[in-house]
Amino acid sequence: MQLSLGSDPRTANLREVQARLVQTFGHIDLSQRRRDPVWTLVQGVIGARTKSETSNAATDRLLAKYGSWEAVADAPLEELQRDLATQTYPNMAAERLKNCLSALVERCGAADLSHIAELDTEAAMRWLEHLPGVARKISAGVMNASSFERRALVIDGHHRRIVQRMGVVPAKADTTRTEQALTPFMPEEWSAATWDEHHLLMKKLGQNFCRPSAPDCIPCPVRDLCETGRRRAD
Repeated sequence: MQLSLGSDPRTANLREVQARLVQTFGHIDLSQRRRDPVWTLVQGVIGARTKSETSNAATDRLLAKYGSWEAVADAPLEELQRDLATQTYPNMAAERLKNCLSALVERCGAADLSHIAELDTEAAMRWLEHLPGVARKISAGVMNASSFERRALVIDGHHRRIVQRMGVVPAKADTTRTEQALTPFMPEEWSAATWDEHHLLMKKLGQNFCRPSAPDCIPCPVRDLCETGRRRAD
Protein backbone atom coordinates (compact mmCIF):
# COMPACT_ATOMS: atom_id res chain seq x y z
CA MET A 1 0.00 0.00 0.00
CA GLN A 2 1.36 3.39 -0.94
CA LEU A 3 1.79 5.89 1.87
CA SER A 4 -0.05 9.17 1.64
CA LEU A 5 2.04 12.28 1.11
CA GLY A 6 3.78 13.36 4.30
CA SER A 7 2.88 10.36 6.51
CA ASP A 8 6.32 8.73 6.74
CA PRO A 9 9.00 9.70 9.31
CA ARG A 10 11.34 10.47 6.43
CA THR A 11 9.12 13.46 5.77
CA ALA A 12 10.62 15.18 8.83
CA ASN A 13 14.03 14.67 7.26
CA LEU A 14 12.90 16.44 4.09
CA ARG A 15 11.59 19.36 6.14
CA GLU A 16 14.93 19.63 7.92
CA VAL A 17 16.88 19.48 4.67
CA GLN A 18 14.69 22.21 3.20
CA ALA A 19 15.08 24.44 6.26
CA ARG A 20 18.86 24.14 6.17
CA LEU A 21 19.06 24.80 2.45
CA VAL A 22 16.93 27.92 2.80
CA GLN A 23 19.20 29.05 5.64
CA THR A 24 22.28 28.43 3.47
CA PHE A 25 21.10 29.75 0.10
CA GLY A 26 18.05 31.84 0.93
CA HIS A 27 14.64 31.54 -0.70
CA ILE A 28 14.56 31.37 -4.49
CA ASP A 29 12.59 33.89 -6.52
CA LEU A 30 10.05 31.85 -8.48
CA SER A 31 8.16 34.79 -9.95
CA GLN A 32 9.55 34.26 -13.47
CA ARG A 33 9.06 30.48 -13.57
CA ARG A 34 5.31 30.17 -14.11
CA ARG A 35 5.43 30.22 -17.89
CA ASP A 36 3.08 28.68 -20.44
CA PRO A 37 3.24 24.85 -20.35
CA VAL A 38 4.39 24.56 -23.98
CA TRP A 39 7.16 27.12 -23.33
CA THR A 40 8.24 24.98 -20.36
CA LEU A 41 8.12 21.84 -22.51
CA VAL A 42 10.33 23.44 -25.17
CA GLN A 43 12.79 24.71 -22.56
CA GLY A 44 13.11 21.20 -21.16
CA VAL A 45 13.47 19.44 -24.51
CA ILE A 46 16.33 21.70 -25.68
CA GLY A 47 18.02 21.98 -22.28
CA ALA A 48 20.24 18.89 -22.03
CA ARG A 49 23.50 19.73 -20.21
CA THR A 50 22.83 23.45 -20.64
CA LYS A 51 22.39 26.11 -17.98
CA SER A 52 18.78 27.05 -17.35
CA GLU A 53 19.44 30.71 -18.12
CA THR A 54 20.84 29.80 -21.54
CA SER A 55 17.91 27.52 -22.35
CA ASN A 56 15.42 30.14 -21.16
CA ALA A 57 16.93 32.73 -23.50
CA ALA A 58 16.98 30.28 -26.42
CA THR A 59 13.32 29.42 -25.84
CA ASP A 60 12.37 33.10 -25.80
CA ARG A 61 14.33 33.71 -29.02
CA LEU A 62 12.58 30.86 -30.81
CA LEU A 63 9.13 32.17 -29.98
CA ALA A 64 10.09 35.74 -30.86
CA LYS A 65 11.54 34.68 -34.21
CA TYR A 66 8.81 32.29 -35.37
CA GLY A 67 5.79 33.73 -33.61
CA SER A 68 4.23 30.39 -32.68
CA TRP A 69 5.31 26.91 -31.66
CA GLU A 70 3.54 25.52 -34.73
CA ALA A 71 5.89 27.60 -36.89
CA VAL A 72 8.85 26.26 -34.92
CA ALA A 73 7.64 22.72 -35.65
CA ASP A 74 7.55 23.55 -39.38
CA ALA A 75 10.98 25.21 -39.46
CA PRO A 76 13.79 23.44 -41.35
CA LEU A 77 15.96 21.32 -39.07
CA GLU A 78 19.14 23.06 -40.22
CA GLU A 79 17.72 26.45 -39.31
CA LEU A 80 16.70 25.22 -35.87
CA GLN A 81 20.21 23.91 -35.36
CA ARG A 82 21.56 27.39 -36.03
CA ASP A 83 18.91 28.92 -33.78
CA LEU A 84 20.01 26.63 -30.95
CA ALA A 85 23.75 27.20 -31.33
CA THR A 86 23.96 28.36 -27.71
CA GLN A 87 22.84 24.96 -26.45
CA THR A 88 25.44 22.38 -25.45
CA TYR A 89 24.12 19.92 -28.05
CA PRO A 90 22.41 22.12 -30.68
CA ASN A 91 21.91 19.42 -33.31
CA MET A 92 20.33 17.01 -30.84
CA ALA A 93 18.25 19.81 -29.30
CA ALA A 94 16.92 20.87 -32.70
CA GLU A 95 16.01 17.33 -33.75
CA ARG A 96 14.30 16.55 -30.44
CA LEU A 97 12.40 19.84 -30.48
CA LYS A 98 11.14 19.42 -34.04
CA ASN A 99 10.05 15.84 -33.36
CA CYS A 100 8.35 16.77 -30.09
CA LEU A 101 6.44 19.79 -31.39
CA SER A 102 5.48 18.01 -34.61
CA ALA A 103 4.04 15.12 -32.59
CA LEU A 104 2.18 17.54 -30.32
CA VAL A 105 0.64 19.35 -33.29
CA GLU A 106 -0.29 16.05 -34.94
CA ARG A 107 -2.01 14.74 -31.81
CA CYS A 108 -3.74 17.94 -30.68
CA GLY A 109 -4.13 19.97 -33.86
CA ALA A 110 -1.96 22.70 -32.35
CA ALA A 111 0.98 23.15 -30.01
CA ASP A 112 -1.35 23.23 -27.04
CA LEU A 113 -1.33 21.40 -23.71
CA SER A 114 -4.45 22.90 -22.18
CA HIS A 115 -6.32 19.60 -22.37
CA ILE A 116 -4.02 17.86 -19.88
CA ALA A 117 -5.07 20.33 -17.20
CA GLU A 118 -8.15 18.11 -16.85
CA LEU A 119 -6.01 15.08 -15.97
CA ASP A 120 -4.55 14.21 -12.61
CA THR A 121 -0.84 14.93 -12.34
CA GLU A 122 0.42 11.38 -12.88
CA ALA A 123 -1.83 10.84 -15.91
CA ALA A 124 -0.74 14.17 -17.39
CA MET A 125 2.91 13.25 -16.92
CA ARG A 126 2.37 9.90 -18.62
CA TRP A 127 0.66 11.67 -21.54
CA LEU A 128 3.63 14.02 -21.92
CA GLU A 129 6.07 11.11 -21.79
CA HIS A 130 4.56 9.72 -24.99
CA LEU A 131 5.94 12.75 -26.84
CA PRO A 132 9.37 12.25 -28.45
CA GLY A 133 12.23 13.41 -26.24
CA VAL A 134 10.12 13.74 -23.09
CA ALA A 135 11.12 11.67 -20.06
CA ARG A 136 10.28 11.99 -16.37
CA LYS A 137 12.33 15.09 -15.60
CA ILE A 138 10.72 17.10 -18.40
CA SER A 139 7.17 15.90 -17.72
CA ALA A 140 7.53 16.79 -14.04
CA GLY A 141 8.94 20.18 -14.98
CA VAL A 142 5.98 20.95 -17.23
CA MET A 143 3.50 20.04 -14.51
CA ASN A 144 5.35 21.76 -11.66
CA ALA A 145 7.22 24.78 -13.02
CA SER A 146 4.67 26.01 -15.57
CA SER A 147 1.33 27.70 -15.01
CA PHE A 148 -0.09 24.24 -14.25
CA GLU A 149 1.71 24.53 -10.88
CA ARG A 150 1.16 20.94 -9.78
CA ARG A 151 2.94 19.03 -7.05
CA ALA A 152 5.35 17.09 -9.25
CA LEU A 153 8.97 16.49 -8.29
CA VAL A 154 11.68 17.37 -10.80
CA ILE A 155 14.79 15.20 -10.44
CA ASP A 156 17.93 16.27 -12.28
CA GLY A 157 21.45 14.85 -12.03
CA HIS A 158 22.33 16.96 -8.99
CA HIS A 159 19.19 16.00 -7.08
CA ARG A 160 19.58 12.31 -7.89
CA ARG A 161 23.26 12.27 -6.92
CA ILE A 162 22.56 13.91 -3.56
CA VAL A 163 19.82 11.53 -2.47
CA GLN A 164 21.92 8.58 -3.63
CA ARG A 165 24.81 9.76 -1.46
CA MET A 166 22.45 10.45 1.42
CA GLY A 167 21.31 6.83 1.24
CA VAL A 168 17.70 7.72 0.50
CA VAL A 169 17.64 5.80 -2.80
CA PRO A 170 19.92 3.05 -4.17
CA ALA A 171 23.17 4.16 -5.77
CA LYS A 172 22.01 3.12 -9.25
CA ALA A 173 18.47 4.51 -9.05
CA ASP A 174 17.49 6.34 -12.23
CA THR A 175 15.41 9.52 -12.44
CA THR A 176 12.03 7.77 -12.49
CA ARG A 177 12.86 5.45 -9.60
CA THR A 178 14.25 8.36 -7.57
CA GLU A 179 11.16 10.49 -8.17
CA GLN A 180 8.85 7.62 -7.28
CA ALA A 181 10.83 6.89 -4.11
CA LEU A 182 10.78 10.50 -2.87
CA THR A 183 7.28 11.64 -3.82
CA PRO A 184 5.37 9.67 -1.12
CA PHE A 185 7.40 11.39 1.60
CA MET A 186 7.03 14.99 0.48
CA PRO A 187 5.39 17.10 3.23
CA GLU A 188 1.65 17.46 2.77
CA GLU A 189 1.75 21.16 3.59
CA TRP A 190 4.24 21.97 0.83
CA SER A 191 2.70 23.80 -2.11
CA ALA A 192 3.71 23.18 -5.71
CA ALA A 193 5.95 26.24 -5.43
CA THR A 194 7.74 24.69 -2.44
CA TRP A 195 8.28 21.49 -4.40
CA ASP A 196 9.83 23.63 -7.12
CA GLU A 197 12.00 25.53 -4.65
CA HIS A 198 13.10 22.29 -2.99
CA HIS A 199 14.37 20.96 -6.31
CA LEU A 200 16.18 24.22 -7.11
CA LEU A 201 17.80 24.31 -3.67
CA MET A 202 18.95 20.71 -4.05
CA LYS A 203 20.44 21.73 -7.39
CA LYS A 204 22.34 24.53 -5.65
CA LEU A 205 23.56 22.05 -3.04
CA GLY A 206 24.86 19.83 -5.84
CA GLN A 207 26.59 22.71 -7.58
CA ASN A 208 28.23 24.14 -4.47
CA PHE A 209 28.88 21.21 -2.13
CA CYS A 210 27.80 17.78 -3.41
CA ARG A 211 29.65 17.98 -6.70
CA PRO A 212 30.06 14.92 -8.95
CA SER A 213 33.73 14.59 -8.02
CA ALA A 214 35.44 15.79 -4.84
CA PRO A 215 32.27 16.59 -2.86
CA ASP A 216 32.89 19.19 -0.15
CA CYS A 217 31.30 17.25 2.70
CA ILE A 218 32.81 18.94 5.76
CA PRO A 219 31.04 22.33 5.40
CA CYS A 220 27.92 20.83 3.78
CA PRO A 221 24.80 22.05 5.60
CA VAL A 222 23.19 18.59 5.55
CA ARG A 223 26.28 16.49 6.25
CA ASP A 224 24.88 14.92 9.43
CA LEU A 225 21.77 13.82 7.52
CA CYS A 226 23.85 12.11 4.82
CA GLU A 227 25.40 8.62 4.95
CA THR A 228 28.30 9.68 2.75
CA GLY A 229 28.83 12.93 4.67
CA ARG A 230 28.95 11.19 8.04
CA ARG A 231 31.33 8.56 6.72
CA ARG A 232 33.69 11.12 5.18
CA ALA A 233 33.65 13.20 8.36
CA ASP A 234 34.84 10.29 10.53
